[in-house]
Amino acid sequence: MYYDAVKNNHGLPLDPIKAIVVPRPIAWVSSLSEAGVANLAPYSFFNIFSDSPTYIAFGSGGVKDSLRNIQATKEFALSLVTHDLREAMNASSANVGPHVDEFELARLTKAPCQFIKAPRVAESPVCLECRLFNVVDLPDDEGRVGNFLVIGRVLGVHIDDRFVENGRVNTASMQPVARLGYSEYATVTEAWRMRRPD
Repeated sequence: MYYDAVKNNHGLPLDPIKAIVVPRPIAWVSSLSEAGVANLAPYSFFNIFSDSPTYIAFGSGGVKDSLRNIQATKEFALSLVTHDLREAMNASSANVGPHVDEFELARLTKAPCQFIKAPRVAESPVCLECRLFNVVDLPDDEGRVGNFLVIGRVLGVHIDDRFVENGRVNTASMQPVARLGYSEYATVTEAWRMRRPD
């Protein structure tokens, strides 16, 4: 099959694009409002784009509490979603008001960060502390902006020592969760290695 991605005339009951750009890591974004209320929300349009210095980016469909907080405070944290945290991640995706602390809603523990005021998820084995670099508007064909790309510079990295083995992070043992299409997810349980040709 082939379809025009601008017209989105695929003829299927659901848009297939998110089922073919997979697996997508999940940015579990924590931030603080100007009033000091913690916010936690998952975003599956997310990835890393450089490593020296390290920049990450995630996409926000609409202006949500995370985006408002990040634009106001210029900082945020990203915690890794693992298989044992999947239900808490899902709970933190609830559509609630800005006065609601999703850490409490999802029954998660706040842990302090080193460089930023926003908390991180204590139960997560990995966290990236980030400073806002830029927010890029992603307009549609009529120039309306409903999507945003949030770019952050990584300032600090937390890794649970249990997952560092022989000088390497054992990613598969953390069992990170990735987003697929529709309401489907995947859990990384196995890693294999392939070296580039010399």
